Amino acid sequence: MFWTAFALGVVFCAPPGAVMAEALRRGVHRGFAGALLTELGSLVGDATWAALALSGVAYLAVSRPISTGLAAVGVVLLFWLAWRALRDAWAGTVPAAGRPTSGGDFTAGAALSLSNPQNVAFWLGVGGGAVAALGAHREHLLMVFFAAFMLACVAWCFFMAGMIGWGRRFLSMRFYRWINLACGLAMAYFGITLLAALVAGAAVLRTP
Repeated sequence: MFWTAFALGVVFCAPPGAVMAEALRRGVHRGFAGALLTELGSLVGDATWAALALSGVAYLAVSRPISTGLAAVGVVLLFWLAWRALRDAWAGTVPAAGRPTSGGDFTAGAALSLSNPQNVAFWLGVGGGAVAALGAHREHLLMVFFAAFMLACVAWCFFMAGMIGWGRRFLSMRFYRWINLACGLAMAYFGITLLAALVAGAAVLRTP
């Protein structure tokens, strides 16, 4: 059970997404600390949705007002982050000596994770399946499952922050601009994808 949940945590964190793009963008500017704080902030959302799903409460999130609200917040946040990254790419913003390492990194990671409806969908499937499979002694096993999952997520945060912080020393000044451009375009893509899903859902509701 422990290693199954641990592997699930790695699989959950590994695919590139909005959090990874923002951690990369902040990490190349502020180093290990910027990337780590962004990644750790995302654990707020991961832990919240995991706890709700394993307790069965996450099924409330399938209600149309809640899911629509989450998607709308996610769209606004993704476009805002995309605009910041593209602005830095256009201006050629580069890391400055002595730049603070707490520029809202943790908050950005938490907001991205909490407002991502894909996390809800993931846990609606995995959480329900896990609860059904545990059977007897469910409460004890749920604690083990949750602890192993979150441990994997924490380990992944340090791994990614280390990779970004270590690789940062090899980047040229010109490459910082390309990192910002790539991350900005990725954020814009995620925002457009989420917006399209939101519009499609609203169109379905209006169909008689």
